[in-house]
Amino acid sequence: MAAMRQSWSDDRLDHLSDRVDMGFDHVDQRFKEVDQRFEQVDLSFDQVDRRFEQVDLRFDQVDRRLEQIDRRFDRLEDRFDRLQQGIMVVGGGLIGSLILALAGLFTSLN
Repeated sequence: MAAMRQSWSDDRLDHLSDRVDMGFDHVDQRFKEVDQRFEQVDLSFDQVDRRFEQVDLRFDQVDRRLEQIDRRFDRLEDRFDRLQQGIMVVGGGLIGSLILALAGLFTSLN
């Protein structure tokens, strides 16, 4: 087994410094790649945001159509209410007329 060196020569220190610098250069390159990936993710999120905006617009359109349908149903309910009221007035009038006719019939028989 070779004896371990007790001291570092300038050449060895320069070589170690170069290797450390190369390592940091490699790390810097990897960080640049990570930054590019984050930019791609940001772009994809922008696309998702635009799609959500489109979905929101479509929901707004559906909401407007549902409001129109609600107004139509309100008008239809009003018409049914008026029809029901008319039927009750006519029915009440017929029942009243029938009662008066029967009363008149019974009084004429006595």
